[in-house]
Amino acid sequence: MEVRFKDRGLERLNSDARTGAEYPAGVVKAFRKRIQVIRAAPNEQVFYSLKSLHYEKLKGKRDHQHSMRLNDQYRLILEYDSQSETRVAVICSIEDYH
Repeated sequence: MEVRFKDRGLERLNSDARTGAEYPAGVVKAFRKRIQVIRAAPNEQVFYSLKSLHYEKLKGKRDHQHSMRLNDQYRLILEYDSQSETRVAVICSIEDYH
């Protein structure tokens, strides 16, 4: 699956090891692993089968978004670009759920 980033900071966090001071080191490491998992997946159905990701569709005003666990406290928020011919995951944010 193709991956795009909504925020340049998240794109840098993925590609530059020197960035990410605003997040704990474990969250940055988990973020990079999740991006690899997303890129390797043919579609999002794979995420539902990987129970450790706790992949879920959000509700209410955010019903167009999905979340994926980075650790007990942080979640990766993503959505899908419906304008593209192929499935594209757009990484929106890393959020503290506590």
